[in-house]
Amino acid sequence: MKTLGNIIWFLFVGLASFISWGLIGIVLCITIIGIPFGKQCFKIASVAVFPFGKIIDSNFGDHPVGNIIWALLAGWELALSYALSGVIFCVTIIGIPFGLQCFKLAKLSFAPFGALIFDE
Repeated sequence: MKTLGNIIWFLFVGLASFISWGLIGIVLCITIIGIPFGKQCFKIASVAVFPFGKIIDSNFGDHPVGNIIWALLAGWELALSYALSGVIFCVTIIGIPFGLQCFKLAKLSFAPFGALIFDE
């Protein structure tokens, strides 16, 4: 299921999400101040391309200042968009696994600083 889910996700959502997060990360890394935020974009891009089989251990307390700045500037909007996509996916029975991946990405995109990503 993990491989099939990743293939379907990549074709319909993952590639566009990966490119978007990567481009945002590159733009943020152009400035010195934006480098830590750009690195978090690359972290999110690595999960967004193939989210099935990934476990996210979010630890807000490791970098609270970075997470608060991120959440205030863009994190809440990104998390809200992933959460709404997850709700839309979960309306159909076949979309529930994809909705769960959207919820996983919503949690990561709200507070990426200090989050660790593991393979199952």
